[in-house]
Amino acid sequence: MASPGNLLLIGRRACGGLTLSKSVGADEEEERDSHNNKMTSSQLFSAAAFSREARVPAVQRAHSQPIDSLTRLGFILCSSRGEKRSRMPQQKQAEEAAIAASGITTFDNETEQGGGGKVEEDETASVFSMKNLLWHGGSAWDAWFSCASNQVAQVLLTLPYSFSQLGMLSGVILQLFYGFLGSWTAYLISVLYIEYRTRKEKENVSFKNHVIQWYEVLDGLLGPYWKAAGLAFNCTFLLFGSVIQLIACASNIYYINDRLDKRTWTYIFGACCATTVFIPSFHNYRIWSFIGLGMTTYTAWYLTVAAAVHGQVEGVVHSGPTKFVLYFTGATNILYTFGGHAVTVEIMHAMWKPQKFKYIYLLATLYVFTLTLPSAAAMYWAFGDQLLTHSNAFSLLPKSGLRDAAVILMLIHQFITFGFACTPLYFVWEKVIGMHDTRSICLRAIARLPVVIPIWFLAIIFPFFGPINSAVGALLVSFTVYIIPALAHMLTYRTPSARQNAAEKPPLFLPSWTAMYVVNAFVVGWVFVVGFGLGGWASITNFVRQIDTFGLFAKCYQCSKPQPAAPALAPQQRH
Repeated sequence: MASPGNLLLIGRRACGGLTLSKSVGADEEEERDSHNNKMTSSQLFSAAAFSREARVPAVQRAHSQPIDSLTRLGFILCSSRGEKRSRMPQQKQAEEAAIAASGITTFDNETEQGGGGKVEEDETASVFSMKNLLWHGGSAWDAWFSCASNQVAQVLLTLPYSFSQLGMLSGVILQLFYGFLGSWTAYLISVLYIEYRTRKEKENVSFKNHVIQWYEVLDGLLGPYWKAAGLAFNCTFLLFGSVIQLIACASNIYYINDRLDKRTWTYIFGACCATTVFIPSFHNYRIWSFIGLGMTTYTAWYLTVAAAVHGQVEGVVHSGPTKFVLYFTGATNILYTFGGHAVTVEIMHAMWKPQKFKYIYLLATLYVFTLTLPSAAAMYWAFGDQLLTHSNAFSLLPKSGLRDAAVILMLIHQFITFGFACTPLYFVWEKVIGMHDTRSICLRAIARLPVVIPIWFLAIIFPFFGPINSAVGALLVSFTVYIIPALAHMLTYRTPSARQNAAEKPPLFLPSWTAMYVVNAFVVGWVFVVGFGLGGWASITNFVRQIDTFGLFAKCYQCSKPQPAAPALAPQQRH
């Protein structure tokens, strides 16, 4: 029988051998994890079981001495300690195997450029880290906040203007219609992203330090011509989307401080918004998305309550709709409102599990309805046709501390939305000049600055807050986020083999490929005729009228301050 000293030595050797065995097993498991997409679920389970069963024999072979009960106790303690260490990886492996068995495509977005990426294990390990709380976002909740925050910003202030053009009934119906239509095409974009990424990862293509964008999805699925179309429409829309946010900043701040004209405020806010070049990717908008949505929520309910408390103005008239031009101008502004998913692919790629995105945009839209419908309806009820000449809802509400707070909060949110719209443009520009893989945030910020300059310039040329929304909606949004995604989905799955091997099958609420084709064909036809055709005609007509009335480089678009002062100065000039 072994002495106590020998027993301790045997126990130490046993633990060492067991640790060595577990290290080898861990290395094997790590190597297997890199090939999970090539292994079936049954293989994963059997491999995990073999790894666990192979540990004890390895230890027993390492020690040929007799083992009594005390030594066995040492083995048990060491085994339980090692098993505790490996429990989480085994559970995660089993979970991934179950997902693989169910046929669900999964992706792990680990390292994103600029320090934006995050592994889900790291997030759970340091969940209370302040850096993670404020900076690293990749959960489904982060995506929901990003979608809702990006979907409704300055357009909240122009929807009452659209209601005055459409009338109350058409305004409500079109908001609901385009809201659900936009959610459908956002779902299509998410499906095409998953299809593209599944095919590429089967080819062992790595997306580490690379952000997938919509035009790359089109290129991978349909070819270079679709890439060119997607790149042209998407970049132009995001360019003018950023212009609109800058115009809105100048328009809003004027109602707090009118000592400077709107053009001067555009210069100032252009410099402020240029600081978004320092935000690496959509991972890093976690706290900003949360704050932005809270600010928009306050503003929307301020408009609703303030209009109700103010009551209807004397002699209020609700004559809309009166003209086809105004009607379709208002309709395309609502189409623009719910077509904010030009950044869908970038938001998906910023998620740890992009396949969870499919219904996030719909849930975000349902929340947005609670902001847009009450505020637009209350403002139109209170002010009626006066809104036809006041495209910014703030201009009709009396000055107060609550209104000033709403203006300031909207300014901050517009800064955030400017970053949302510009970030995909930054990515495209980085890829053009070969800076996309650069780790240094400062170098990337310097490289991004040329993107801001044309946005600044266009905001000074076309300061038409309200009418520019409709023009962008008809000419750009109609193709970027409605027509192209629907056509791309139809063509990607046009063959039986493509449908059979699709990474994502039709949804439960529309389980037929034929039904999906019918819905997509309706989207293409409706948006092309009503959105692009009639909406484009009406929006361009209204836009040209604004140029004729105010001119390009207008110093102060729809400013009412100088008008009361003119009659008072006229008699003094005669003496």
